[in-house]
Amino acid sequence: MKATQKLHELGQSVWLDNITGDLLTSGTLKRYIAEFSLSGLTSNPTIFDHAIKNSSHYDSAIRSKLNEGKSGETLFFELAIEDLAQAADLFRPIWDRTNGVDGWVSLEVSPLLAHDTASTIAAARELHTQAKRPNLFIKIPGTREGLPAIEESIFAGVPVNVTLLFSREHYLARRRGISARHRAAHCSRSESRCWLRCIGLHQSLGCRRCRQGSRAYTQQARYRNRETNIQGSLRGARFSTLAAYLQRGGGRPQRLLWASTGTKDPAASDVLYIKALAAPLTVNTMPEGTVKALADHGEVGEMLAADGGDAEEVLSQFAKAGVDVDALAATLQDDGAKSFVKSWNELLGVISAKTEVLKKAS
Repeated sequence: MKATQKLHELGQSVWLDNITGDLLTSGTLKRYIAEFSLSGLTSNPTIFDHAIKNSSHYDSAIRSKLNEGKSGETLFFELAIEDLAQAADLFRPIWDRTNGVDGWVSLEVSPLLAHDTASTIAAARELHTQAKRPNLFIKIPGTREGLPAIEESIFAGVPVNVTLLFSREHYLARRRGISARHRAAHCSRSESRCWLRCIGLHQSLGCRRCRQGSRAYTQQARYRNRETNIQGSLRGARFSTLAAYLQRGGGRPQRLLWASTGTKDPAASDVLYIKALAAPLTVNTMPEGTVKALADHGEVGEMLAADGGDAEEVLSQFAKAGVDVDALAATLQDDGAKSFVKSWNELLGVISAKTEVLKKAS
């Protein structure tokens, strides 16, 4: 049995953190779903930047949209939605079979809107409407301004994947805010249908801050795993009652999502974060190379402890060493938002350059 399948059977969803036109047209994504037990997919500006820059696959579509008078951001989102709609259709049987627990694909709003609540709300609604797929998440950053946008989008019926969360405090602040709005609305049937499904964690910047960053964020993940009671008290009577109530309205409890868990340090194991973050009722989004490595030679060991294991002890050691994890998380969120903007601008630059080339060739 491949480790990807074992992880899936133990209750952690394996999602691909990549999408290209070639993956779709070649049948590779369909094969990955079958061979690697994939049950979802995420995307981001960097992924599309590389896909468009390093391939002629999109040239025909770009030329056609130019003839329709489209350019820049509008042109990009049409390209992205066309790809993600195809991917959503491939995952739709899983979405149907799991009653909406799995089988999702994810599209990010413009990173330029990370600190613009109103524009994020409008963009999330427009993109979800444009996609016309019930199993398409709209990814919104969990910044201070993003929180009300997340709340409003969920209440409007837009499935949301929250990203750029780097600490337990980041997660709890977003969870409390959404729960408060949910209670204030008296948990009506239509609103419970919009219950938040995924919380994103980007750990990749941690290693840039200090050599111990990867371990620190693994411990934060374990701590958050305990805070959401993933393995233990999720089976308790209180949760069972709430879960049953939500299910009647089509809702789902939150799931933590470990995002972009490829190993950045070439000296470390290529499946480092997969083994460290194995936990039931969570999602792990992996770059294509990481999925292949896990299937080829990865091993799934002990799952994360329901009580967080030694996470508190390890985090206290970081504090004693002078590492302010909360301050680091805030810095990482800010740096992450800026990094997304940089990738976004590079993506639009690639589209602009390709546009000029195609215009001259016409």
